[in-house]
Parts: sequence; C-alpha cells; structure tokens
Amino acid sequence: MTTPETTPDIDQPLHDALGAVEHALEQLDDCTPEERAALASDIRSLRDMLGKLKSGRVEIAVFGEISTGKSALINALVGKEVASVSIRGGWTRDVWDVPWEADGYEVPGFEDSGVVLLDTPGLNEVDGAERSAMARDTAERADLVLFVTDSDLNETEYSALVELATGHKPIILVVNKVDLYTPKQLEDLLELFRGPRLKGIVEPENIVCVAADPRPVEYHIESADGKVRTEWREPEPDVEALRVRILEVLQHDGSDLVALNASMFAADRSDRVGAIRVKMRNDRANAIIWSYAAVKSVAVAVNHFPVLDVLGGTAVDAAMVATLGKVYGIEMTTDNARALVTSILKAAGWVMAGEAVVSYISSFFKGLTWGTSTAISALPQGAAAGYGSYIVGQAARFYFEHGASWGEKGPKRVVARILENTDKQSVIDHLKSEIKGKLTKNRHAAK
Repeated sequence: MTTPETTPDIDQPLHDALGAVEHALEQLDDCTPEERAALASDIRSLRDMLGKLKSGRVEIAVFGEISTGKSALINALVGKEVASVSIRGGWTRDVWDVPWEADGYEVPGFEDSGVVLLDTPGLNEVDGAERSAMARDTAERADLVLFVTDSDLNETEYSALVELATGHKPIILVVNKVDLYTPKQLEDLLELFRGPRLKGIVEPENIVCVAADPRPVEYHIESADGKVRTEWREPEPDVEALRVRILEVLQHDGSDLVALNASMFAADRSDRVGAIRVKMRNDRANAIIWSYAAVKSVAVAVNHFPVLDVLGGTAVDAAMVATLGKVYGIEMTTDNARALVTSILKAAGWVMAGEAVVSYISSFFKGLTWGTSTAISALPQGAAAGYGSYIVGQAARFYFEHGASWGEKGPKRVVARILENTDKQSVIDHLKSEIKGKLTKNRHAAK
C-alpha cells in the first residue's frame, strides 16, 4: 500500500495507474521459484515503474544515431556537462538517466514531480535485433520521446522511429546542427520531414530545430591602432525552442501521459507475465502427461496378469491428474482425482469407447492364454491405454488451466475438441516406440 510519505499528491488517473501497477505485482505473489526466475526482468521493470510513480518521476527518452549530438543536446538542456561528448561516438553502452531540473518545473496534477532524461546507445552502434528491443523497451518506459537527427533520416533511423511510434507516445523530432545549414537547405529539410513519410508518426508541431553544440564562429576584431586579429568563439547552445516545446507537452498532457503510460505498461506486463506463466505451466503439464502416458503404456503392455493392467491404469491416471493439479496450484485428494478422471472418461463417451474395447479384449486374451500373448497384445493394448491417459491428461490440463472449471463449454465439448485436435496416430506411434524400447530392455518380457 502507498503512503503519504512515499507517494506524491497525484490526481485520480495517476492514482488508478499506481493501483494497476501494484495489482500487476500482486499477481506474481503465487509464482513458483522457477517462474520467478524466468520473469525476473518483468518483475524488476514493474517495480521500477512503481518506484517511478511513487517518486513522481517523468521520463523523457533520447534516441538517435551516434554523432547526431544526443549527448550535446542533453548537456545543453540540463545546462551543464553531464553526458560525455566524443567525436568518435559509441561511448554510451546502456540506457541511463540524467535529472533535468527545468527551473523547478512540476507536471500539473503530479506534485513533487521531477523530469529525467534517458540517454540511450546510438542506434547504429547496436545490431538490428538489439536496437529494436532497446527502442521498444525504452519507449514503453518513457513518457515522451526525443528523436535526434542532423539530416534526412536513413533507413536505420526511419525503422527505429517507426518502432518507437508503436508505443503511442508523443515523439519530438529534434533537428540538430541547424547552424550547419543555409536557410534554404533547412527549409527544404523541414518540408521533407513534414511530408507524407512521417505522417502519423511525428506531428508537424513536434518537429523542432536546435543547435546543441554550435560550431565556433570566426570573429575579426580591430584594435584601436587599426590592427585586426582573428578570434574563434563558441556560441551558446540554442535549444530554447525544444525546451519550450517539451514543457508545453508536459503542461498540456503531462500527468495524463504518465498515467496512460503506466497503465498500458502494467497491462502489457500483466499479459506478458500471464502468457509466460501459462506457457511454462503448460510445458510442465505436457511433459507430465507424456511421462504418465508412457508409464501406463509400458505398464499395461508388460503386465502378465489380466484385468489388473486396466485397474492399475486407472490409478496411474489419478496420480497424473493429482500431479497436474499441483502444477497449477490446485491440490487434489486421490478420491477427487479419480472422480475427475471418471468425469473426463464419461465426457469422452463413445468416442473413447474403442480404446477401452481394445484394452479389455487384449486383457481378456491374456487371461485365456495365461499371459503368453503379451508380445502379441502388448503394442496395441499398451498404446491404446497410453492414448487414453494422454487424452485424460490434456482434458485435466484444460480444467486446471481455467481455475478448476470447464467454463461455458462444459466437459463434453472440451474433450471433443481435444480429440478433434489430437493427432492420434502420432501419439500412438510415440507410445509404441516407448513400449518397444522397454520390451527390448526387459529380459523377462515375452518374446
């Protein structure tokens, strides 16, 4: 829970966003250690977002290729050299933040807020996949994006800009080094940026010109005695237009941007966490189903005593169901597990009757021959029994995955859909190979 000491005085949308992030974190409380390990980065990012809201931090991400003047721009905005500038480029290897006091500016509706500039690696110093992930992740976290360029956009810049636009955050295209252009050249460049290529990506009013690190200007100074000397002077950075535009965006939409960003971030992370947990649990469940189906197949195939193979198979299915329940955090007694197995088999009805007929006929055949027919009956009987377990396991997985409920579909429709979507022959072939392998290694099995 938040407290007045840890949470700034925020408006209702921000309060709701804070609740959304806290709820997303609460959903992780029942994670297993394995799930927590797999979701470590998501848990960390949610905690970072919670800290961001509680501390009143507004984040502005700065993107651009190396040598476009990102670092100089940050220094000029902050008013002091906080980012290292290198003519070689490539010095920034990770995303890091720089506080921007902005003359004590506070976002309306977000008291005690502070603005932070997030510097990122140059777009052309990381490979395509890493660049895309960096752009996506940072854009998710940031409330506003500055995209710095000093010329027309190349393909790398354009692709990154399109990727950033998918985050639905305001993007300010910062045209740097305008002191290097003639008025006509700059007019042509701006006309290009305001054309159809960037329509829907950057709003025309968010295209801003700056000179973050103006080139030195040569002055000819004449002294009193008429002598002329040359002196090079570095003009002051000209980033006022950008500073004004940033504050205009924050003044108009600041708290709403932060709230919307945090809410979307929480929803996205909740969906992602949920999907990963479902996949991990389903992977574990499928491994358990295959394992128990194989055990049942082999047990039924090598069992020399009639009828007991069928009865033993029921116990295997109940044990499988109880084990699957634990994967999804649902404890089941043996009786409850048997009852669930029975309900699944009833739901399967005549569709699964053929598998039972094969099993019972093979078992009866064993009785007539006192078990000497094992080699003949082993493969079909064992595979049929294992296939039945596989279907029971998949149905139980659905039941547990949906919170111990069949939902609106009911067990019959669920089982029917599982049977319809299962490649029976593939399952049978897999189980037969398991049986053959076991019979080959078992010297007591009938030849």
